Amino acid sequence: MQIIHTIEALRAWRKEAGSVALVPTMGNLHEGHLALVREAAKRAQQVVVSIFVNRLQFGQGEDFDRYPRTLEQDAAKLANEGVAVIFAPDERELYPHVAQQYNVEPPNLQNELCGAFRPGHFRGVATVVAKLFNIVQPDFACFGKKDYQQLAIIQGMVADLNFNLQIVPVDIGRAADGLALSSRNQYLNTAERAQAPQLYRELQTIARAVEAGSRDYAGLEKQAVANLSQAGWQVDYVEIRHAGSLQVAHVGDSELVVLAAARLGSTRLIDNIEIRL
Repeated sequence: MQIIHTIEALRAWRKEAGSVALVPTMGNLHEGHLALVREAAKRAQQVVVSIFVNRLQFGQGEDFDRYPRTLEQDAAKLANEGVAVIFAPDERELYPHVAQQYNVEPPNLQNELCGAFRPGHFRGVATVVAKLFNIVQPDFACFGKKDYQQLAIIQGMVADLNFNLQIVPVDIGRAADGLALSSRNQYLNTAERAQAPQLYRELQTIARAVEAGSRDYAGLEKQAVANLSQAGWQVDYVEIRHAGSLQVAHVGDSELVVLAAARLGSTRLIDNIEIRL
């Protein structure tokens, strides 16, 4: 396995690499990331994992400075998975002008759901992912469904801007108690970690109600927010959306997704569950 730090070296490697699947990450890898790597390995001859903590997608007061940088540990995990290349550029390599002068601007979906609470986040995500696609030139790129809104925006960007690759959505990795795997879970204290699976349980309750015939989407959302708030969560949103477009769900939609974001202590968690009627 090679660790490559420059665009020039990565492009030189790419010329001889055959088919490539990319897994973009910010590092601090956990089992959820490794599931993406294993899916990538099924698709292509070579797997590239990018590790880059992208300043553009962090808002004011968010955890950019304290986000763990664990390249040595990450490399050991990826070597065990047979990854060909870790692409780990420094900030100056990806952003030579410091401030990115040209950005990828997603549609208005970027300002809804998580975007309503993290202004500019999805612009930062789309911009760095577009740069990685242009640098790595992958045939496939694997993204987890936990970041469901991110996945939808990346899929839209690939379609609209004619990137020559296939996006591979990968199911959410979960702990035994249902908590979605996330690098931010490590910020939870013992009591918060024990409480954290409640977020997924509320989504399951909504899914069961919808599958049983309830179409009172607003009522189901309101009850979940109330349940979480009473347990001490600070809820950003719980919403039922159309799974394809992420537009507000309507009665008659057969493919739905329930999405939620809420803070437990100082840690913001997101989760979702898909519903097929």
